[in-house]
Amino acid sequence: MATKIDKEACREAYNLVRDDTTEVNWVTFKYNGSTIVPGDQGVDYETFKRKCTDDVRLFGFVRFTTGDAMSKRVKFALITWIGEDVSGLQRAKTGTDKTLVKEVVQNFAKEFVISDHKELDEDYIKNELKKAGGANYDAQTE
Repeated sequence: MATKIDKEACREAYNLVRDDTTEVNWVTFKYNGSTIVPGDQGVDYETFKRKCTDDVRLFGFVRFTTGDAMSKRVKFALITWIGEDVSGLQRAKTGTDKTLVKEVVQNFAKEFVISDHKELDEDYIKNELKKAGGANYDAQTE
């Protein structure tokens, strides 16, 4: 059965993360049967990481604040999580299903496909976003 997405519900969740007036920093999009729907949301990245268990596949849209002493910038990441225990068929479908998520989640600095918990490290993600962000005016000590 072809995967579908609840665009309106997912768009609402996506907009919560993008909205500067809310505290929501992340949202997940999960599978409900063959439909992708909004999952959990929260303010703490560690809580998001705990949603990424070995038996699930999900999509996360996460807000990070990057920058340096001169300027702070908000950057968004689209994270595709595929747990180690997810079947080969489901793994393969996740790649094509991501196109449905990208119809809703259109603005992000970088996208990640992750199945190793170490790659969910906040500093790693922020560093990758910083690289994708262009100019870096970090205070130089040299």
